[in-house]
Amino acid sequence: MTIEFKRDVCQNLSASLEKEWLETNGIGGYASSTILGANTRRYHGLLVAAIKPPLGRTLLLSKLEEFLCLDGKETPLSTNIYPGTIYPEGYKNLVRFSLNPFPAFDYSINGIHIKKTVFMVHGENTTVILYQVQKTSRVISTEFLKVRVMIAFRDYHSVTHENLSLKNDCKILTNGVCVQPYHTLPPLYLFHNAHSGDNASFWYKNMEYPKEIERGLEAHEDHFSPFALHFDLNKGTDCYIVASTKEYGKVDVFGLLNRETSRRENTCMAQSRHIKTAPTISTPFQKADEEERKKFTALVGSLLAASDSFIVKREDDKKSIIAGYHWFGDWGRDTMISLPGLTLVQGRFEDARKILLSYARYVDKGMIPNRFPDYGEHPEYNTVDASLWYIHAAYQYVLFTKDLKTIQKDLYGVLKEIVGYYEKGTRYNIHREADGLIYAGVEGEQLTWMDAKVGDWVVTPRKGKAVEINALWYNALKIMSFLAHEMNLPGESTGYDNLAGKVLKSFQEVFWYDEGQYLYDYIDGETRNSAIRPNQIFAVSLPYPMLSKTLQRRVVEVVKEYLLTPFGLRSLSPKDAGYIGHYCGNVYERDGAYHQGTVWAWLIGPYISAYAKAYAGEMDTVKYIKRLLLPFREHVSDAGLGTVSEIFDGDYPHIPRGCISQAWGVGEILRAYFEHVHGLENDYLNSKRILHTTGF
Repeated sequence: MTIEFKRDVCQNLSASLEKEWLETNGIGGYASSTILGANTRRYHGLLVAAIKPPLGRTLLLSKLEEFLCLDGKETPLSTNIYPGTIYPEGYKNLVRFSLNPFPAFDYSINGIHIKKTVFMVHGENTTVILYQVQKTSRVISTEFLKVRVMIAFRDYHSVTHENLSLKNDCKILTNGVCVQPYHTLPPLYLFHNAHSGDNASFWYKNMEYPKEIERGLEAHEDHFSPFALHFDLNKGTDCYIVASTKEYGKVDVFGLLNRETSRRENTCMAQSRHIKTAPTISTPFQKADEEERKKFTALVGSLLAASDSFIVKREDDKKSIIAGYHWFGDWGRDTMISLPGLTLVQGRFEDARKILLSYARYVDKGMIPNRFPDYGEHPEYNTVDASLWYIHAAYQYVLFTKDLKTIQKDLYGVLKEIVGYYEKGTRYNIHREADGLIYAGVEGEQLTWMDAKVGDWVVTPRKGKAVEINALWYNALKIMSFLAHEMNLPGESTGYDNLAGKVLKSFQEVFWYDEGQYLYDYIDGETRNSAIRPNQIFAVSLPYPMLSKTLQRRVVEVVKEYLLTPFGLRSLSPKDAGYIGHYCGNVYERDGAYHQGTVWAWLIGPYISAYAKAYAGEMDTVKYIKRLLLPFREHVSDAGLGTVSEIFDGDYPHIPRGCISQAWGVGEILRAYFEHVHGLENDYLNSKRILHTTGF
């Protein structure tokens, strides 16, 4: 899918500053900015290198200050934001921005057309900036492109200011320049084909980041410029700068461009082949109008392309999933929820296997890591649901791949360890109680996906027996029973199934809120929390539902009435006294709203799966599901281009917030589409060997 904006959008400052592009390199690094090239976040930059892949992200090259010089007159291409002013105003010369597949900027000045393309090299901390110049009407005796380099060299979460520690000497190479302002950070190589340069160095002071002002964080930064490059436009050659942590002996820019183009095309072709050859239940667009077909083709194409950005290398031979750009690393919960949509429905089975094996290395006391710190040595274990989602992801893997060998050889023991620790007890008072249900939580800790915490304030503690945790627990036991059966372990299969039956009976007895006709959110002793939250949807959406068809529909209808929006589910009903309809303000205010009404895009997937089960076989079910997905077609051209934002305001017009590109949002939309609209069929799921029964 090509995303394109012409002059009317590009030169509309307020509109264009909201549209952000993202390039990634498959090891956790990225390049990103707005379609104007004006950085509006501390996280924007042309080379954010993953020093310890996929983490250790460090902003090396912030941006390039670009001017077209004609007969002594400088005309800007770049744009910066300073307090109370925009300088320079290069956006006034930007006539087109496109994303297909790389971000490309088209400038037109006095009959000279300049196209700038930015892309990253897969597997390297390398960004290429290519300028291609065409003259259409005039000949200038003196014309050159002046590009001034601006660097930061800092952790991507922070900002930098003028300081005396910076070393401003540069090492001249045969094909470029090497700078290393701080000995604790790696050198930055800047390869280029400029004909001359300007060695003047100085600081750009007080650049302003509007998005950080919105977030209540430090929003002003200084950037150091060690030199400028001058490219002679009379020679008729394309101009380039290659920013990298790798020292190239020789740079073949078009070789790099062709290699990256081919890689993305091959990925797209492999996705298409898998999707076309996979069995389908229906052909949903045979009778659909052409406009609807085009919208779905565009949406799915965008999200398939975006999905590649999340899958990253971890260590030598394994993989993981970045939870979101710009500021998330690879989180265990997000990885396992995202895995089916980002890998399995696309036929990326080997990626899925490597991800599962990667996390198997880190299972400790029945828990997979919640997150890996950017610079720390040890993963953090502080989530109750991530390990249960791991079991679910392993189940989906074997259903799609039929690869029981990997389960038997590498994963079954890990899965047994998880279940065993949840039974006997592990960190944070996670344990099975006498009724078979899982209890989790201690004061001052947040263990479920509703995990916002500011200082000592846990916003949504949910200590006790949480509804989605016990739905995941029941599913984990049914999955273990299935896997044991497939591996000819009848005693273990029966044991897991018996415990699952006990969990199901207890769940139905204690979680149904008869007065409201929905499920309690959590139970702690005599406390029955009746807040209407989306967590109850998992009792219907997961492979093994826990309610009768009648009760499934009642849960779905309550969620639909109070929580459903065009971009996902609210985290709390607007009727609740604690509801907050806008996610904005400082850290305290934003985290206070994070799970108190804010819309989460990823939850549209479980909602669709729940609806598809509750209303299976009805004439309008697929048509309704299509309508739920179509708003995302417009959204992919709205904030993070070609992808899905993390969250949205609970109140209309549901402004996108949080990360511009979130893995589980993209993954769950793709999974829901391919399972319930495209009708991707699965031999195991349609086999009589798997009975998704509820006991009713």
